[in-house]
Amino acid sequence: MTPETATEGGRSPDRFSTTRWSLVLACADSTSREATARKALAELCKIYWRPVFAFISRRGYSVPDAQDLTQDFFLMVLDGDMLKRADPSRGRFRSLLLKALQNFLVDDTIRKRARKRGGDMKFVSWDDWMAEAPSHLAISAREAETWSAEKIYDVRWAATAVEHALRQLGEECENRGRRRVFDVLSDCLAAERQDVSYQKFSKTLNVPEASVNRLVHELRLRYRDLLRAEVAQTVEKPEDVDEELRYLCAALTAAVT
Repeated sequence: MTPETATEGGRSPDRFSTTRWSLVLACADSTSREATARKALAELCKIYWRPVFAFISRRGYSVPDAQDLTQDFFLMVLDGDMLKRADPSRGRFRSLLLKALQNFLVDDTIRKRARKRGGDMKFVSWDDWMAEAPSHLAISAREAETWSAEKIYDVRWAATAVEHALRQLGEECENRGRRRVFDVLSDCLAAERQDVSYQKFSKTLNVPEASVNRLVHELRLRYRDLLRAEVAQTVEKPEDVDEELRYLCAALTAAVT
């Protein structure tokens, strides 16, 4: 994620209205389209489980307990309690999910109700999901102990958004027969222009430097579009996208500096 990402032009309101979180909020008080909203919410939860798990772990729970609590929390969310209480004035999925998670961890009654409703049902298979969506962001043991649970949650959220956009870009490149181009150039997508060694990548890909320059430019543009679209899925209004991008960019920048 780069600072200039947060200043790209917005999408049209008509296209924005079909994003997942705006759909969830629009259907919060409706029964006619609730199944569609629940599907959209489930997709968001499956993408953003890692920040929730990281938050719970930072609160002092063991890995097995944190896994169980993450499962229970998402089952509660998908059961409809959070959907029915969704407040359009708090239109960021990240913020609303964190507030619900904080309430969940301090209210033993909520946790027991979630466990009772979920039974042995699993929201996600941990081994399969971690293999399918690995994170490349490493948080050291010292940082894990000194950062607040809220900071870890935000950093993990930002990293998830970036990694999901990059996975989509990689899949697009693979479908176009450009997987090697993506694998070689993906690390420089967020780098400053002066930090990119076009000569080195030219030799690796066996193409002229001018072609590397063009490829990097094209990949950056597409990556920024995908990242913007990813963040748009988690806010209610199109005017919220730039602010959320800036917030997540700042969280990730602070984590790696």
